[in-house]
Amino acid sequence: MQNFLQQDIKFLPGVGPARGDLLNKEINVNTFEDLIYHFPYRYIDKSKFYKVNEINPDLPFIQIRGTIKGYASLGGGRKKRLVASFGDETGNIELIWFKGAKWIPENFPPGKEVVVFGKPTVFSKKINIVHPEMEDPAKLKTVKSSLQAVYSTTERMKSNYLTSKAISKLQSTLIQMLPANFNETLPAWLLKKLNFVNLDTALKQIHFPNNTNDYKRAELRLKFEELFYIQLNILQKKSLRKNEFKGNVFSRVGENLNNFYQEKLPFELTNAQKRVLKEIRYDLGSGKQMNRLLQGDVGSGKTLVALMSMLIALDNDFQTCLMAPTEILATQHFNSLSKFMEGLDINIELLTGSTKKAARVRIHESLEDGTLHMLVGTHALLEDVVQFKNLGLVIIDEQHRFGVAQRAKLWKKSKVLPHVLVMTATPIPRTLAMTLYGDLDISVIDELPPGRKPIITKHSFDSKRLHMFGFLKQEIKKGRQIYIVYPLIQESEKMDYKDLEDGYERISRAFPIPEYQVSVVHGKMKSEEKAISMKHFVEGRTHIMVATTVIEVGVDVPNATTMVIESAERFGLSQLHQLRGRVGRGADQSYCILMTGYKLSDDGRKRIETMVRTTDGFEIAEVDMKLRGPGDIEGTQQSGVPFNLKIANLAKDQQILQLARDIAEKILEEDPHLTDEKNFVFAKHVRKGSPQKISWDNIS
Repeated sequence: MQNFLQQDIKFLPGVGPARGDLLNKEINVNTFEDLIYHFPYRYIDKSKFYKVNEINPDLPFIQIRGTIKGYASLGGGRKKRLVASFGDETGNIELIWFKGAKWIPENFPPGKEVVVFGKPTVFSKKINIVHPEMEDPAKLKTVKSSLQAVYSTTERMKSNYLTSKAISKLQSTLIQMLPANFNETLPAWLLKKLNFVNLDTALKQIHFPNNTNDYKRAELRLKFEELFYIQLNILQKKSLRKNEFKGNVFSRVGENLNNFYQEKLPFELTNAQKRVLKEIRYDLGSGKQMNRLLQGDVGSGKTLVALMSMLIALDNDFQTCLMAPTEILATQHFNSLSKFMEGLDINIELLTGSTKKAARVRIHESLEDGTLHMLVGTHALLEDVVQFKNLGLVIIDEQHRFGVAQRAKLWKKSKVLPHVLVMTATPIPRTLAMTLYGDLDISVIDELPPGRKPIITKHSFDSKRLHMFGFLKQEIKKGRQIYIVYPLIQESEKMDYKDLEDGYERISRAFPIPEYQVSVVHGKMKSEEKAISMKHFVEGRTHIMVATTVIEVGVDVPNATTMVIESAERFGLSQLHQLRGRVGRGADQSYCILMTGYKLSDDGRKRIETMVRTTDGFEIAEVDMKLRGPGDIEGTQQSGVPFNLKIANLAKDQQILQLARDIAEKILEEDPHLTDEKNFVFAKHVRKGSPQKISWDNIS
């Protein structure tokens, strides 16, 4: 069976080299097995026919039986379209095709009865169906199942006639050719315990269900298996690491931490900070390597927790380093830490791409002889020439910006694996954290330092711009500073969004020199130009900073109290939340103004409403995941989610994920190496990487 499933997809009847190449490039289907695991994303009930007067744009895909009344070719250029008037005894609607429609009038001439299938939409106040499927009622096959699977395809596939229907036909061909049943991937005792169907039934019913109940049972079995093997892999690695990798024991809390705590602490720690420090101290003294993720919203005090952890390492004669993804953020961390530790006898240095050669030589020497206690930097820390005498703790900020191979380089700079603290200000929904960071222990700082007022967020349309400018002038009069953020640097032909250059001109007219001073910062500027512009704003010499999202991380100006985000509908929710976190860092009331046009998509409106309603980063992250899916969550996007979920959905399948994790934990508790006979199937699939070919190297 396995040999059969590993055959190249081009050898399946109906595919061939050209279609095989398309399936390969467009949806990553290379073998027969890949096709079987290309699951439908929904089902259509083909047992029901609608009347025209029952149709509204909120309905899903529907089918109608009626007659073509006539055709017309309208518009020109890219807007050219074929429009058919179609109706039954209750009324008429329009059918629209933008391309590839020449064959339609030939096969379905006016007066002919047809069955139309598609999604109703509204255009120019008329209900229509764009690119409907058309069938001759006389040729309608009686479908054994009333549920017809719908598969995801791409435009390129559709233009080569590889539609959802064509994929369904290939699935049918493949299932009929199977030489045997699918090999079971879960042991009989677990199937019995959970009352699951076997794999063979599940894979056949998911593509061709007899009824809704069959499809639901097949789906549950396949979702559980996918999430279960992810959890089993992660948790086994975590358990083996905890039991087999020794960590340096930081047994002392000495004068560095005590002096800082008693004399230098700028304000009382929040209860959340105290709780997290307690968790970190326990790890550092346990003799096992710490691998902890520290989550906390922008401004929640993660840097202070990181510093106090570094001081514990120092009290135990170990060096520490903090790695940040950008020079701006590394410099900001260096400045904050240096300020916190003024007057303490601690040697701290900054190493980035722009550190001069003489300074580098000095840093390298003092690292190796142990006189340099703390090093803050960017990717420059990973260079082979950077060698520590005794590295005990590594802190990584915004870890999603670093690849696995890069992080592994840091581990090799120490004889014993250093303790690792990963920090992120991107709130990660619980289900995503359980999978993406399932092998890390997770700490959360979920309260803001005292004295901080919640940021007031308002939504404003472009037409209210003058009113918004008036508000900004009032804030500047009070001595406050303003950020104005744009999504693009230059105008794009394709996107009708406010761009930074156009915006800068408009702001310069509304806020003229010498009464007002404006800074500009964007990604295309040279590092020195950016630094000067930032410096002027940080020092209060400019009132307004016009920027792209380059300020999403790394600018801390307590006097900046208002953030205006232009074309806010262009940004993801987590990114909007990150940007908003740049204000509200002082004791004054802060504001975030989301500017948009009147035309907003449903998702765009939901994002804006969520931002106005709440400042809770975790709630925002949950909504974001529901809207965009786990692979696109801001912060996981750059490196991608390290496994390709074929059927489970982290936003919707939280209960299945929890069940899978609980069962995986119980199995590993009793049998950490999966050597029991009853767990033989698990051991085999963990070694193989599970049926879905997950890349486990990406979870570190």
